[in-house]
Amino acid sequence: MGSQTVVADVADELARRVAAGEYQPGDLMPSVRQVAEEFQMNRATAQLTLGRLESYGFVEARRGKGFTIRDVREAGGIDVYRHLFRFSSPEVAIDMFRDIVEVERGIVMDALLAYTGSAQEIDPAELKSAVDEMEALARLEVPDFHRILDIELTLVRNLLTSIGSSMQRAILNSIGDMVLEVPEAIEAFFAGAADLHVLVWRALIAVWESGSGPSEAQLALFEDLFGMYHEKVIARFNELVGTVGEAEEVHAATA
Repeated sequence: MGSQTVVADVADELARRVAAGEYQPGDLMPSVRQVAEEFQMNRATAQLTLGRLESYGFVEARRGKGFTIRDVREAGGIDVYRHLFRFSSPEVAIDMFRDIVEVERGIVMDALLAYTGSAQEIDPAELKSAVDEMEALARLEVPDFHRILDIELTLVRNLLTSIGSSMQRAILNSIGDMVLEVPEAIEAFFAGAADLHVLVWRALIAVWESGSGPSEAQLALFEDLFGMYHEKVIARFNELVGTVGEAEEVHAATA
């Protein structure tokens, strides 16, 4: 196993401990010597490992003291949140995923509505080509959920670029990175059949090509269905990472 893999694996384990509260904010991390001894590595590699943990935003170097643990939940930015989501306990991850989904839903809904009311400058053939690829992936014996979701994120990113929403695009990029790194999160976004994602995009493209736009009643129905779908996504994530009892509670709340 190469030293780079050792650095990544040990940094991830230390990050997990921070996320789990085994190391408390304000405390000193184990020293380079202690990390080297615990994980049976040389001190140079241990130093690189703690440096990687600092790059995650989980610790900060203090001259003459070593590395101090940051309060990642209170003071961390979006990049820290991304790593925190990867390493948190199931209970914390479930709460974080609900927040992620709520933000994602708002951005996607706003993008779809804004693009519907815009000049719609994206070539429909380009959109259809992407959806065709999604459909092919969805029809595989084992659908490629990771790639399908990646294509969907790219479609929404292109819509945001078209309407000039650069800040929302940046936030969506970060959310996409978070989700695509966690297999349970990817699977949760397919709480319904993968074909459903394809059908929704085809329906949207048909509306955009018609030039007439949806009625207020159709928009209201779409928003309601969109919200119900995301509640199922959250419930599915709960099933995948939580306890049976927690999953049943979520199902009851969203039924």
